[in-house]
Amino acid sequence: MNEEPAFGDADLSNCERELIHLAGCIQPHGVLLTLHGPALRIVQASGNTAALLGRPFDALLGQPLAALDAGLADAVNTAFPEPLPEPATLPQACALAVNGRELPFLATVHDRQGCRVLELEPRPIAGGADAVIECAELPPDLLMQHLGESVARLSAATSVGTLCDAVVRRLRDLTGYDRVMVYRFDPDGHGKVVAEARDPRLESLMGHHYPASDIPQRARDLYLLNRVRVLVDVNATAADLVPRAVPELGGELDMSHCRLRSMSPLHLQYLRNMGVTATLVVSLVRDGGLWGLVACHHYQPRRLSAPLWAAIELLGELVATRITAIESYAHAQVAIQVRRLEQRLIEATSSEGDWRMALFRNPAALLQPVDADGAALYCDGEMLTAGEVPSTPELRRLLQWVQDRVAHGGCDDGLFSCTSVARAAPELASLTPHAAGVLAVPLSASPGDLLVWLRKEQLQSITWAGDPHKPVVGNDPLTLSPRRSFAAWSEIVRDTARPWSEGEKALARAFGRSLADIIVQVNCVRLLIAEQQLRQTRGRVAEVSKALLLLDDRLQVLFASPSLFEMAGHAPLPARHLHELAPVLGDVPQLLAHLQRLAVERRAHSQAWRLGAGSGPGVEVSLRIEVVPGRDGGVLGHFLVFDDLGDARRASDARERLNALLERSLQRPGDAAPTPEGGGVPDPLLGAMLASAHMAAMDVADAGSLAIVGRLLEEVDASTRRATQLYDRLRRLG
Repeated sequence: MNEEPAFGDADLSNCERELIHLAGCIQPHGVLLTLHGPALRIVQASGNTAALLGRPFDALLGQPLAALDAGLADAVNTAFPEPLPEPATLPQACALAVNGRELPFLATVHDRQGCRVLELEPRPIAGGADAVIECAELPPDLLMQHLGESVARLSAATSVGTLCDAVVRRLRDLTGYDRVMVYRFDPDGHGKVVAEARDPRLESLMGHHYPASDIPQRARDLYLLNRVRVLVDVNATAADLVPRAVPELGGELDMSHCRLRSMSPLHLQYLRNMGVTATLVVSLVRDGGLWGLVACHHYQPRRLSAPLWAAIELLGELVATRITAIESYAHAQVAIQVRRLEQRLIEATSSEGDWRMALFRNPAALLQPVDADGAALYCDGEMLTAGEVPSTPELRRLLQWVQDRVAHGGCDDGLFSCTSVARAAPELASLTPHAAGVLAVPLSASPGDLLVWLRKEQLQSITWAGDPHKPVVGNDPLTLSPRRSFAAWSEIVRDTARPWSEGEKALARAFGRSLADIIVQVNCVRLLIAEQQLRQTRGRVAEVSKALLLLDDRLQVLFASPSLFEMAGHAPLPARHLHELAPVLGDVPQLLAHLQRLAVERRAHSQAWRLGAGSGPGVEVSLRIEVVPGRDGGVLGHFLVFDDLGDARRASDARERLNALLERSLQRPGDAAPTPEGGGVPDPLLGAMLASAHMAAMDVADAGSLAIVGRLLEEVDASTRRATQLYDRLRRLG
């Protein structure tokens, strides 16, 4: 069952494991030569060299590359350094003597398994033998104009939807393919067409869903390595590599980085059944994973010129950067909404004595941030609901199940999620119509206090792009089609809810932590008001992770949380007076002055602070002081909350590094076009690209989750570097 079928031997039952990177053949519009040693000896060749190079493969094997063309051998050694730091993503122009004529070619080189892999593609010649194959290309001036307009349009998009719509329109105008789609993956790998531009004669595929199995994991890994993939002619006969296994390679050639690599016969049959002849696929990568694909279909053979290939790869990088910026900004905006809701709950606690009713007064504010259909709060033995939820007895059964899972370690960083309650707990299958999926956050260390979001079964909430009950034929590859995938997908999601995205999970954690913080504050007030409840309330406060210090109206220490000592790197100290905590708190006289002033002014205060700064450097934190007023106009006491500033500082450092990169890029001599007077004028396209990267950096930096801001900024940095390098190469090719 775990056998990995060789390329071309897979069927529908095991295509997930097909060794597509060991294809052993290439698309016949180019040739591949595997070279070994300093002399670049040809140890492997594609079987079509006679047609494209004028020399049969058996006459080339064992010969140095110079025997084919000395100029080509020199060009390979000159244009491509050894060893290559990474696969060359753009070809270099060269000329070869073929049957007495000097013909233009494009050469791409990468190193693999101790050998050098050379791919050669003839450049189209008007009236030549390959003129029957359409070639998507634009004059250099028009290409640059198109590229500049595309950068401006994509940079102006403020939502993922408008960005995807702009992508399909711009790429169809740029490439001339009959259909261009953006295909987005959900967390489980299932895909959906979310944008489309097409020839009006074609049937729309907009909104179609496809199962994760349609794109095997190996194919997804290759899409991460090769950001642009072109299929010229689905009906062309592949050119085999001869010999297939080479001693110098240690076996078969790993073709993961080959531009000409043949595609799986199953995939080719799928395309034939759709009537598609040529394809172009652009990978959209976010946070190191495959966010989606731009898929272009054409209904006759079609090639892509080298400058247009480079332009499309560049646009793919810009689109991925813009997706990161838009989604980070959206998360930041929702986080702001969460903070506003938190403030309303705090105010409700002061005015009404209960934050829970305020939380459910506006259900949309609770449901929309995580796109839930219903919600339930279970706190202090009471339950409140919003939106569409099961009956009360069913809901209590569900909450008990969630509580049991949480109690037995079912949480991931303070969060429990499930997309199919019916599959995880068959005894709860009757809840599927209203609670197929669950997202829950514990609100305290005490068992039972939960905030739970619910989603309905997916089949009940999706508008299908056709009749999902249309009969589907069997497992014959000749019947593969989008309709078959559509039916398979509808079966996969039965009894499940739409998966919770990582962004929604992050927001749920933030929401839960805010509510947990409010609960702590409420408990602190109860501690000050009701001395008879002191022991019970102290136990609950002691279990929270906040670094907290509670003082009475005489500034005597009522409680210091273990997290405070842990943050200061000091063993717990029994203390009644503030000066006894000087090794932990740092400058106690200054802190006392703040507290006395704030008690008079009756206001809260926040500032930077340094814990434990006696003999060492101390720990830099943010300090928030809240004054608790009494009913008689006096002060009941104060509570002090300390937060580590480490994540904020790391994010700030990452932002400064990216800004420094942008400034250096604008100051490089190559970033200006020469003028007759010897000076330079700014390159508007490069400026637009760098401006887009700067905007992306600002949007990312505003994201609410500081723990991931640094990583996302580094990703924007890397994508900007890559886009700039691609643009430099593109200008040289033009």
